[in-house]
Amino acid sequence: MNESWRWTPCNEKKALQRLGVKAYRGGQRELIDAVLSGKNAIGILPTGRGKSLCYQLPAFFLPHAILVVSPLISLMQDQYEKLRTRKIAAAHLNSTLTVTEERDTRENIRREEPELIYISPERLENPEYLRMLQQAGVSLIVVDEAHCVSQWGHDFRPAYLAIRDAIRTLGRPPVLALTATATPDVLTDILKQLDIEDAVVVNHGIERPNLFFEVFRTVNEDEKFERLMTIMQATGDGSGLVYVPTIRQANALYNRLMRQALHVGLYHGKMKAADRERTQRAFMDDDYQFIVATKAFGLGIDKDNIRAVVHYAFPDSLESYVQEAGRAGRDGNPARAILLYRLEDRRVQAYFLGGKYPHREESLRVYRAINQLSMEAAAPNGITLASVIQATGLHQNRVKVIVALLEATGIVTRGRRLRKVRNFSSEEEFHSFLEEYEQRHVNDRDRLDSMMRYGQTTMCRVRFLTRYFGNEIAKDCKHCDNCRDGQTESTIDTAHITAGL
Repeated sequence: MNESWRWTPCNEKKALQRLGVKAYRGGQRELIDAVLSGKNAIGILPTGRGKSLCYQLPAFFLPHAILVVSPLISLMQDQYEKLRTRKIAAAHLNSTLTVTEERDTRENIRREEPELIYISPERLENPEYLRMLQQAGVSLIVVDEAHCVSQWGHDFRPAYLAIRDAIRTLGRPPVLALTATATPDVLTDILKQLDIEDAVVVNHGIERPNLFFEVFRTVNEDEKFERLMTIMQATGDGSGLVYVPTIRQANALYNRLMRQALHVGLYHGKMKAADRERTQRAFMDDDYQFIVATKAFGLGIDKDNIRAVVHYAFPDSLESYVQEAGRAGRDGNPARAILLYRLEDRRVQAYFLGGKYPHREESLRVYRAINQLSMEAAAPNGITLASVIQATGLHQNRVKVIVALLEATGIVTRGRRLRKVRNFSSEEEFHSFLEEYEQRHVNDRDRLDSMMRYGQTTMCRVRFLTRYFGNEIAKDCKHCDNCRDGQTESTIDTAHITAGL
């Protein structure tokens, strides 16, 4: 245990004064104790349960800065501004900084001034940043939204694979991984990808008693739209999110709502950054009551009065659904998590799955390109990722994913450059490599099937969800539509809802 930390009245008072902490929620104390004891830890805590406190409080008691790897600029900015209002020294490194701001931030880090440093995973691929952090010292590495680390997770981000190398370069300080959802397979993969298999696991599940889960099946788009209008009218003075799978659907629904003279916002990944920021700010300031958005919106949004999260069609998985639905009711007051669907909605997600993973011929192109470039380079420094991308003509994200699997298979090593360390030993080994991608496609299809079964089940919806994530609740939740309507079937075969099946 860090000698300066105990759960003493003095330290409790310090937490109150600096962070406004009056009480601790489930899992927070266990995670704080773990990291201040120098242990690796992973916390699976429901959205709105205060994951950020688990690393912000330790920052007051550790000798060097805490490095927080965060997936979204908006999330970094939100946390950064809140810390500044509490006069807590923080820094953030991302693409929004001007040249002067970045220079000043890096100088502050070199002087070891910030207690918390927020950084995007992409910056950890840059050796210059790692040298700066190594010189300043890092007492704890926090991986926020840690499901992005998992290659089996629903939102895999190749840049997150650089974190493992950064941990080694920075001298293996303790690691704290945080996420709102993780199936047993995803949890195992997070621990493996971060090389923290010895981590303390604190899993408080997904149940939020203030969230009321509902599903409405509709026969056509007009009925679905009318149901949405009823939900919006019932929200009262609160606000809400309406999620759709595609940009095209987002634009269409937004325009239809505008024709009803409703003051709603629109948010998707193809909008200009300034327009996205303006929409988000207007929503946070209650200028918009509802936002129509794709999954690009919402990660890390801390807005207390969201009373309804509506999925206008099937999301890609129960992982996505729970993450997004959990943005409702962060203030602890009653809120609704609603799924509207037609059976035809599944086709949209199935279409996405068809193009998500590299085909066998694409994997073969990357492997052959690495072979050819390695022979041509004939140098100990290896080859660049950019040269592989150019040689294959594939999108960089596809190349990164294939290279990541080649690394896991022991074919290449990654640093500033790629080095091929061995060939596949046989044709059978190469086919096993390719089959791993095909298995991921199968797993994603099964996750979509689980999402559909959730929409159709008559059992307690929270019991269905908790079983999917590898937990079990003692009794029906009493805060879902099936429990309300007396339709629960708690004895349903667990095999039908197990993650990955």
